[in-house]
Amino acid sequence: MPLTMAQTGVEQVIRKIGGKDDTKRFLENLGFTVGGNVIIVSEMAGNMIVSIKDTRVAISKSIANRIMI
Repeated sequence: MPLTMAQTGVEQVIRKIGGKDDTKRFLENLGFTVGGNVIIVSEMAGNMIVSIKDTRVAISKSIANRIMI
């Protein structure tokens, strides 16, 4: 299921990252890698704040839909 459907505060494991090569590379540079853990910190106004590798990152829901957990 996409990251947008995960519950806030629950640690999830990234299973797959979809999208074009540029999108995958962008997410990889932010720390989103297959097998990595991610936690949704909060959601507001169509954006999400997630915790990945002890760092908080803000991403849009359209990008979060490309991250499968």
